[in-house]
Amino acid sequence: QIHVAESGGGTGQVGGSLRLSCVASGSTNSGYCISWFRQAPGKEREAVAAILNPSGPTYYADSVKGRLTISQDNAKNTVYLQLNSLTPEDTAMYYCAARFFGCDGWWTDVRYFIYWGQGAQVTVSS
Repeated sequence: QIHVAESGGGTGQVGGSLRLSCVASGSTNSGYCISWFRQAPGKEREAVAAILNPSGPTYYADSVKGRLTISQDNAKNTVYLQLNSLTPEDTAMYYCAARFFGCDGWWTDVRYFIYWGQGAQVTVSS
């Protein structure tokens, strides 16, 4: 099993920045995929970025590419999501999710992921 937990989030201003963290524990000695999803009220959950541990390839949704950056610190078993140039559309609950065996072709599908964090709220003021 891989356990994940989000931290960070909060309220940011339009054009500002926030950073979310996802700490992984459990069976972290083998390769696994970490993906960030977000869900706004009344909308479906959508993937925004993913990273493959431990090698580090990254994946981004077209809607956020260039503004959001995913990275990892393997020594801390932590994945970060940096949100820059915030817009009101970034307001959502952000979730960290994990499963074994890679990301490519699967990271945007919620059905691919078994382990989920509790979520971190991001609110961007207009």
